[in-house]
Amino acid sequence: MARIVADLGPIEVLVNNAGITRDTMLHRMDAEKWGAVIRTNLDSAYNLTRSVIEGMRARGWGRIVSISSINGQKGQLGQANYAAAKAGLVGLTKAVAREVASRNVTVNALAPGYIVTSMVEEIPEDKQEQILARIPMGRFGTPEDVAEAVLFLSSDGASYITGQVLTIDGGMIA
Repeated sequence: MARIVADLGPIEVLVNNAGITRDTMLHRMDAEKWGAVIRTNLDSAYNLTRSVIEGMRARGWGRIVSISSINGQKGQLGQANYAAAKAGLVGLTKAVAREVASRNVTVNALAPGYIVTSMVEEIPEDKQEQILARIPMGRFGTPEDVAEAVLFLSSDGASYITGQVLTIDGGMIA
């Protein structure tokens, strides 16, 4: 992080976007599968947020956006580790938002549904069809759908929005 700041200047916007899955039912989940997902999906957000928060506070401006998941809001069969990590991002978001709001630093989260990424592409085609049947908009989201929300939450137009979770799921959990 120090090298990035030295080369490019202060970090004004942080997007916590790490995410892996190690799906299995909890009664079969070993500590390695649990820990790998928690470390990647939640601990990384703590580590990066912690490393930029002091500079943002001191400068009186910053934006942090964490990518959670609808599965962090509703849970998902075989994803206790993933759902716990993504729900943890929501808690981290809300707590840190309260801590830094007076310093003009906003902290928000996005909760995407099924977005066309390698994670979704790995789902068997018959399962993808079942998922699509539960999405009122009738399509998977695109990375651009999520990117546009990140851009908005990172802008001055979102200066009075903090501690919030924006769900981007085509109406799936509406």
